[in-house]
Amino acid sequence: MKFDLLATDPGSSARAGLLHTAHGVIETPIFMPVGTAGSVKAVHQRELEQDIQAQIILGNTYHLYLRPGLGVLEKAGGLHRFNGWSKPILTDSGGYQVYSLAANRKITADGATFKSHIDGSRHHFTPENVMDIQRTIGADIIMAFDECTPYPCEYAYAKKSLDITHQWLKRCVDRMQTTEPKYGYDQALFPIVQGSVYKDLRERSAEFIAAQNQPGNAIGGLSVGEPHEDMYAMTSLVCAILPADKPRYLMGVGTPENILECIALGVDMFDCVMPTRNARNGMLFTADGIINIKNERWKEDLSPIDATLGGYVSSFYSKAYLRHLMINKEILGAQIATIHNLTFYLWLVKEARKKIQEGTFAAWKNDMVKRVRERR
Repeated sequence: MKFDLLATDPGSSARAGLLHTAHGVIETPIFMPVGTAGSVKAVHQRELEQDIQAQIILGNTYHLYLRPGLGVLEKAGGLHRFNGWSKPILTDSGGYQVYSLAANRKITADGATFKSHIDGSRHHFTPENVMDIQRTIGADIIMAFDECTPYPCEYAYAKKSLDITHQWLKRCVDRMQTTEPKYGYDQALFPIVQGSVYKDLRERSAEFIAAQNQPGNAIGGLSVGEPHEDMYAMTSLVCAILPADKPRYLMGVGTPENILECIALGVDMFDCVMPTRNARNGMLFTADGIINIKNERWKEDLSPIDATLGGYVSSFYSKAYLRHLMINKEILGAQIATIHNLTFYLWLVKEARKKIQEGTFAAWKNDMVKRVRERR
């Protein structure tokens, strides 16, 4: 995997680059739709590629390990062949899901033991077997196994957790270096910076992660309820330490406003369930702000959902029609809303990239932040 840094914005730390993977080149900054169980909810792969113009999607180790299971995925030849997605895939290591199972898991220096949310069966994740699982899934980008700390989090716990995350990372790196990809193409490991909202822990973690000299780096633990000001402060701190010649991925972030602000701080890659989850509840993101499509005001509005984006569903369907579908709980409504929201997110990062290359990102970002957070 190779990263080419093509342009930086003179008024901020925003960057435009190209990330070369075995399944294609990714233009950064980029947003990655979340396909937790091998599927971006309510979206066909053809729509992801042609309408939304996604360049990379996510899968999740925890969920895919439980269902359909590694046997099925290996027989298929990996997730790309199983779900028909030909472009790059990144897999989350499952650390966040194990974190979310607080009542049903135990973390030790060796790894994490947890109960399946499906049937209560017990399982054990270690840095080594999580690398093996992601190899079998067939991801282009494999995430290190880490512990994601909650917010708020006591300093002593955050420090202890960070020590474990760093110990696990060494084992992840060793495992990747001593094993081969299953399907004949390169797979890259991204370590994850942790440390909660404590400046000294974040600095120590960023320096440790940078020293591992892996193809890319991630920033974790900053979408767990902390104030946005803390998110931005920690992201800025970490981006100043992580190497400039490698991609930076801020995990689980976030709103359109969060993405724009963090692009300005030097982040290249983002993912979040917000555009898909909120779409199914009727919240639409547009170039002119946030819409609750179920509101009465859209009942007779026959204008396109958002013609600015240029996407098929955003230009073809009217607000009134989509409202009608959502009010009547028609499945098509959730599909249209999901495709629209993802189209918006991909449009947003594409516009950001264009402005970075033009050298006008900072002023454009300040204007767009005001627009995208407005509720209409």
